[in-house]
Amino acid sequence: MTDVHQPQYHAAAAPPGAAHPTADAPQRTPDPRLTRRAALAGGVGTLIEYYDFAVYGFLAIFIAPLFFPSQDPAASILSTLAVFGVAYVARPVGGIFFGRLGDRIGRRTALIASVVAMGVASGILGMLPTHAAIGVAAPILLVLVRLAQGFSAGGEIGGAATYIAETVPASRRGFFGSFTPIGATLGFAVAAAVVGLVTLIVGEEAMASWGWRIPFLLALPLAFVCLRIRMKLEDTPEFEAMAEKKEVVKNPLLGVLRDHPWSVAKVVGVAVAMNGSGYIALTYFSVYLTNDLGFSKSAVYWTSAIAIACACATFPISGALTDRFGRKPVLIAGYLSYIVIAVPVFMLLGATQSILVVGLVYFVYMVLNGVVQVPAFPLFTELFGRRVRYTGVALGFNIGTIIAGGTAPYFAAQLVAWTGSGMAPAYWVIGVCLIGLLTVSTISETGKKALPT
Repeated sequence: MTDVHQPQYHAAAAPPGAAHPTADAPQRTPDPRLTRRAALAGGVGTLIEYYDFAVYGFLAIFIAPLFFPSQDPAASILSTLAVFGVAYVARPVGGIFFGRLGDRIGRRTALIASVVAMGVASGILGMLPTHAAIGVAAPILLVLVRLAQGFSAGGEIGGAATYIAETVPASRRGFFGSFTPIGATLGFAVAAAVVGLVTLIVGEEAMASWGWRIPFLLALPLAFVCLRIRMKLEDTPEFEAMAEKKEVVKNPLLGVLRDHPWSVAKVVGVAVAMNGSGYIALTYFSVYLTNDLGFSKSAVYWTSAIAIACACATFPISGALTDRFGRKPVLIAGYLSYIVIAVPVFMLLGATQSILVVGLVYFVYMVLNGVVQVPAFPLFTELFGRRVRYTGVALGFNIGTIIAGGTAPYFAAQLVAWTGSGMAPAYWVIGVCLIGLLTVSTISETGKKALPT
């Protein structure tokens, strides 16, 4: 009897001189149906996880006075954004835990476990008592639940990228790999849309009282949907081959630190550039536009959701470009573009009173976010052998995200507070992109090659 979770592949002879996935087996060509299913399941699962994780940022304005009451609204917002960043501290721990699970038990198992953990944590956050009810215990519980969310998120995106890369053809790894950043970025768009819709339905006064709980509680049914999708997946051919040959390592973390320390460092550098630039739009823009520039909360939520969703439609183009021209040229083009537009973006936002102009700025900024995100995920998977791939990608990505992802909105707000200039975050974007350029200059082109074993 055939195992329902056993992947189906067509044997195909490799051309002379081509790299093989294993030393003693011909390269396998995945069934197109399974390729599409893997990309879809990875993207949808990442979307739901990142919706759960991101909705906090869009609700920061409502949460701030409830959990961090202060005479100074700016202090409340800074405290709330700091808690947003605290969640990232747990991400490497989650990456290590789920990476070990994925490298030892299976990619599928780790991806199922991470989405269940995120759904439960998000549902609990939606039921937390506020400072008015239990005093200082409220922000403490908020921090603990955000740490749990960060722990879960730490295992998601690296696992989804690994799962897709190990399932799709090498020649289309960039295109199908774009489903991972599409899912992650659309998670922010869906979060913005849900917060905007709930605000529109119940009103800002009710939203500030109890309506903020609704987007968090929606995480429970969404997690169930994702669980159903991922339960139908089989494991990847790379993991199946590794398990069959008894190559599973006892300690993936030790293995990746011993054998691939520079690969981890390179992932960190690219992740700093990708997250440090992207999170400025995904989380800081909404706070800046509403608190500092006076735009309507609802208008900003809907504008950001539409702009992000439209930008995501261009991500597969970046994936196709990276399959054709390689990872490095596309990444370099993205970094240089951000360096050029960073200052004009903040000048334009500070000068305009038109929400349409804001939407256009959002769209252009997020299109470039795809240019720097999409090549990064296949690149990450191509830097590690299959024995430690999940752990290596998750560890490096999450360290980079701590350094410049979760901290981006906090430091952007602090830079504005310190300098009194709304332009200050532009220099943060330029700085992280320079780190990306330096890192990419040390990496050999990895596109169009079989994954290392």
